[in-house]
Amino acid sequence: MSHLSAAVVLHDPESPAIDPPVAFPSEAGSRAAAADIVPATAPEEAPILSIDRLTVVFDRYGLEPKVALNEVELCIRRGEMVGLVGESGSGKTTLARAIMAAIPEPGRIESGEIVFDGKGLDDLPEEDRRSLLGRDLSMIVPNPRSELNPVLTVGDQIANVIRYHHNVPMKIARQRALDMLKAVSIPDPERRMKAYPHELSGGMAQRVVIAVALACSPRFVISDDATSGLDVTVQTQVLELMTALVRNQNASALFITRDIAITAHFCSRIIILYAGEVVEIADTAVFFDRPGHPYSIMLLTAFTHDPELRARWIAPEAELPEDCACAFAARCVRRQERCIVERPSLRRLSSGQQVRCHFPVEA
Repeated sequence: MSHLSAAVVLHDPESPAIDPPVAFPSEAGSRAAAADIVPATAPEEAPILSIDRLTVVFDRYGLEPKVALNEVELCIRRGEMVGLVGESGSGKTTLARAIMAAIPEPGRIESGEIVFDGKGLDDLPEEDRRSLLGRDLSMIVPNPRSELNPVLTVGDQIANVIRYHHNVPMKIARQRALDMLKAVSIPDPERRMKAYPHELSGGMAQRVVIAVALACSPRFVISDDATSGLDVTVQTQVLELMTALVRNQNASALFITRDIAITAHFCSRIIILYAGEVVEIADTAVFFDRPGHPYSIMLLTAFTHDPELRARWIAPEAELPEDCACAFAARCVRRQERCIVERPSLRRLSSGQQVRCHFPVEA
């Protein structure tokens, strides 16, 4: 993916005062691209997805459960594409699987609530939940080999999903399946309809999984780093396809990625996840202009070639007590004693974003 395409202004981490800004290299047009997305300031209405204090743990024999998500709270409005960004192990996939009721054992939801279109997913009967998943709520996974059925052709797998959820004749379902293969740029789609998963390359199999997820025109799509195995050209095509779904059908999307540059072009809001906690929520333009959490700034320094700037915001991990109140304290350049003993809560800054930090970077 291209370099970070938005200007980001940073301050000295050790001083709460406002210093002369330091700007990352930027590409022209990034703010215009962000402004062209569904605006984050749409009229207030009930969100299509809301998560309230969700905690997910993984049980361990003879030990305390491992907390994978810690009281996560977020909401996504209709017609909105939100980026969820974090490093490997931050809990992004666990959150996606919690929404899809597919947390692998020994994981479980310990507390909290997930509400989709006004309905608590945990309260739905199993049959209603199965009908909802795939039709209205779908997920694009990063590992297509584990999701595709090896004994069914690609065409049958897509068509079966359409028939199950829309109850249409097989002829119509197969035509819709062919249209989806064309939409995700599968070469020679008529022939690929008869192919088995093992006959496809990794990138082509990933595109088939995307076609399966979008085949029923769902109202909410979760993309779990689904374009990471594609070349840049096809990646852009797939992202534009998802954006078109959001715009044309008033659908919504949660785009999970480790590539923060993608979110600058395709997402209206950005959520930063670290060690199972939401540490920042911001409109895209605000985030890239004025990130508030030290971890957000640390992520953005990866896109600069200024070694002095990197040294200012990236510090060696310190040895702190295991029960340290702030999950990011050991790596934070602005750490103080309060961070060790008192867990920070999400609070709104003057620039509009929410940040989980006692000492955020404020304009």
